[in-house]
Amino acid sequence: MIPKSKEPMIPKSGLTFDELRQKVFDRSIEAYANIMGTKDLSYFGNAIAGEVGEACNIIKKMERGDTIPASELGKELADIVVYADIIAAKNGLSLGTCVRNKFNEVSDRIGSDVKFEDW
Repeated sequence: MIPKSKEPMIPKSGLTFDELRQKVFDRSIEAYANIMGTKDLSYFGNAIAGEVGEACNIIKKMERGDTIPASELGKELADIVVYADIIAAKNGLSLGTCVRNKFNEVSDRIGSDVKFEDW
């Protein structure tokens, strides 16, 4: 049985989706000639799919016993989140709001009281 805990399982990062959005936008302008504004949605959809594939490959290797630091998986997961935020931004969505709403939707569906509070 998994104990119910009010403490997070891992340390908090202190990073917010809003901060991520601003930094991704700033870097897009500075280092990538505004790639967020010049590439279409399919470019970023393909990019996120590639990152998911890379994460899956690392998981496969970890599960077969290869020695791969968890930080390598973390790098791929970070890339996935960044691309997800770019896709959200290009569609006028807040990734934080999307995650909050979807989490609460699933909680309702499975009968869980664990939810994010409305703002």
